[in-house]
Amino acid sequence: MTVVPTAAAVESETVDTVAVCSLDRLVAERGAAALVDDQQVALFRIDQDGEVDVHAIDHRDPFTGANVLARGIVGWVDGRWYVASPLHKQRFDLLTGVCLDDEHIAVRVRRTQVVDGVVHVER
Repeated sequence: MTVVPTAAAVESETVDTVAVCSLDRLVAERGAAALVDDQQVALFRIDQDGEVDVHAIDHRDPFTGANVLARGIVGWVDGRWYVASPLHKQRFDLLTGVCLDDEHIAVRVRRTQVVDGVVHVER
């Protein structure tokens, strides 16, 4: 398995991050909740073609206000990974945070990196 910086990471820019967990604590295509500076974040590990990518978005579902997105169903549609809210099933693109069912709604996306097997998330 090759661990690479995630697609959301920007190599040319310094981003203030915090270590949240070891990569091996995340299960592929399942969500996990974490706290980043008192904000709830949903983490998703995607293993594809021998590479590992970790995505971080707000845990709060903007349609209901409930912190549930880490418990959503991860899927793939039209060349992109998404998570469907467990409450009303709205789907959020893991790269952009945009709701696939209502493009006027989005959740915050945080940059991530895996460094020495540890997942770091943007503050």
